[in-house]
Amino acid sequence: MTILGPIRSYWRRHLQLRLVVIALAITAVVLGLVGALLLNRVTSGLLQAKERASISEATAAQLEVQRLLNASDTGLSVPNATRLVDSAITALAVRSGSPGLFDALLLSDPSLLGQPERGTKLVAEMSVPIGLRTAVQKQSRQLWQYSTIKYEDGTTRPGIVVGAPIVIPQVGAYELYLLFPLESEQNTIDLVRRAVFVTGLLLMIGIGLLVGFITSRVTAPVREAALIAEDLASGEFDRRMQVRGEDDLARLAGSFNEMAQSLQTQIINLERLSHVQQRFVSDVSHELRTPLTTVRMASEMIYDQRGNLDPATARSAELLRNQVDRFDVMLSDLLEISRIDAGAAELETAPLDLHAMTLSVINEYEEIATSHQSELIFTAPDGPVFIEADTRRVSRVVRNLIANAIEHSEGKPVQISVEHNAQCASVGVRDQGHGIAPADYERVFSRFWRADPSRTRTLGGTGLGLAISADDAALHGGRIDVGGHRGAGAHFVLTLPLVPHGHFDSPAIEVSREAV
Repeated sequence: MTILGPIRSYWRRHLQLRLVVIALAITAVVLGLVGALLLNRVTSGLLQAKERASISEATAAQLEVQRLLNASDTGLSVPNATRLVDSAITALAVRSGSPGLFDALLLSDPSLLGQPERGTKLVAEMSVPIGLRTAVQKQSRQLWQYSTIKYEDGTTRPGIVVGAPIVIPQVGAYELYLLFPLESEQNTIDLVRRAVFVTGLLLMIGIGLLVGFITSRVTAPVREAALIAEDLASGEFDRRMQVRGEDDLARLAGSFNEMAQSLQTQIINLERLSHVQQRFVSDVSHELRTPLTTVRMASEMIYDQRGNLDPATARSAELLRNQVDRFDVMLSDLLEISRIDAGAAELETAPLDLHAMTLSVINEYEEIATSHQSELIFTAPDGPVFIEADTRRVSRVVRNLIANAIEHSEGKPVQISVEHNAQCASVGVRDQGHGIAPADYERVFSRFWRADPSRTRTLGGTGLGLAISADDAALHGGRIDVGGHRGAGAHFVLTLPLVPHGHFDSPAIEVSREAV
């Protein structure tokens, strides 16, 4: 699997390789079929020609031998069987010629016991198939069959065996078998096979080079466009493709460059607008600080004298103070967001006991949880859980998560846990309230987003808490995971590396996406 993985990845990522391999596979199949058809036609033609020639020659040789044997019966004295058989084999050897057009076997009928049998060039009687010999004896006519020609010295070669009945006067029935070797035809077939293979191999190499060249002309611009697109995504907006010629690829390159130019212009405009917006938010937040301080001082003075006021005016003093506090929190969040957007947020790291800090935040919210008829349940390992982090930011994240859990707990317990492993530490906060739909997991960290706009907040808030918490976690190289279901509670898990931007494979607390 360790070898196949990179091979599969390389195969998926290289279009040119896939096109060349597919073209070669199709070429191999086509050439294989054409080569097999060609070899079949050549082999059939050669064998058919050999069959006709062999049968014709065997017929002529049979007639010649039979005339020779019949002529021996016209003299004053009849030669004995041995001389007749020898003369017949000699005549066949002469007819075969020096290269050896065929070999011959003259075999006696099984009913003739002790009669002589002869053959040329030490050809073995086993060369004649038993089935062919039996058929010749029964049908008393010329028959033939492909077989393997065997010799007394152990050598063999393919051939055609043609058998026919022969009558030797004054002796009886014999069988004449002519064995025609197929070495020449086999050599021709082997030559054609090698030629087909070499030709096919050369064609495949040529087609592979041609397809590789053609696909490179197509895929090179595509590959260049992919690389430039990656550079554009990384912020190098001045990258452009080279436009060569006036064909379709040139038009593609030109359109790509126009798109890149349009994106660059729009991004520059958006960045300019974003800077203006950030500056506006920052300036407004700073400018509002002074009047807010004055309003706060006045509201505190009125709030301190509420005992001397009538009930309606005293209640107004309390509402005024609460709204001034909420306004102050909103300004602080806006200033923090503007610093994050401007890239000016910095970490002030120090050793932090996450266990102790979380327990401290829980103690702060005990009274608020009680007012919401909710219980805070805390579980953590014994002893401190130290990490290198910005205490202010981590504390703010934990406060936001616990406050949100109390807000949405609907009077049910809130479970808070701290865990750690060799790479990171996690804080999990889980409520049993109305929960979060899976479709809202990503949007929950969006600014000013609310899962239920009709729901009245009882702990204030600006809608920026989770967005700032996600940014605070990201500044440390950590993250916040979320899970849960509608009507079944929500689970938030803050995970931070033991050192800022340290590596971790998995959080110490796995977020639960199941119903509570």
